[in-house]
Amino acid sequence: MSKRLEDFMAENREEFDDLQPRADIWNNISTELDAWEAEQLPKKREAKTFSLGFVLRVAAMIIVVMGIGFGIYIQSQKTNGDVDLAAINPTYAKQQVQYASLIETKKIELKQVAKFDPQLYNEFNNELIKMQANYKKLSTDLATSPNQERVLRAMIRNLQIQTEVLNQQLSVIQQFNQSKKEQQNGTKDI
Repeated sequence: MSKRLEDFMAENREEFDDLQPRADIWNNISTELDAWEAEQLPKKREAKTFSLGFVLRVAAMIIVVMGIGFGIYIQSQKTNGDVDLAAINPTYAKQQVQYASLIETKKIELKQVAKFDPQLYNEFNNELIKMQANYKKLSTDLATSPNQERVLRAMIRNLQIQTEVLNQQLSVIQQFNQSKKEQQNGTKDI
């Protein structure tokens, strides 16, 4: 079929050539092709310029955000001063908890003495305050110490000494109360 079409066109060529296109038609096609090509090409970005005020505001926001982040980091470092004792040595951690709770119960017993003899209580309490200050120093040193287990042992030893001192103080108070009772009983007998 295409052969027949070609033959027909070749025989009637003169009849097809009698019409001529307008002269500006090729110009129109050319401009349309140029516009289509311009759309197809990637557009070049125009260079953006920022005002000095905008740049300064962005820089100030970055400084503020970094300052807040640094403050939060410093704060978290202070709160992370509490070291996980169980991670260092679980046995020592258990001992620390046991001694700390024992000391608290002994302190409660000692506070009962404050009602009867405040001066004696103040003397005993001042001794304990010194030991607790030493314990707190050891606790703060624990976070930065390269040998944490050694510092932890020193903390437990401090707690042991505090327990012993409290036991001695309570023993002195009991002996004192017992001698008071004996004196009162002796005066009653007379």
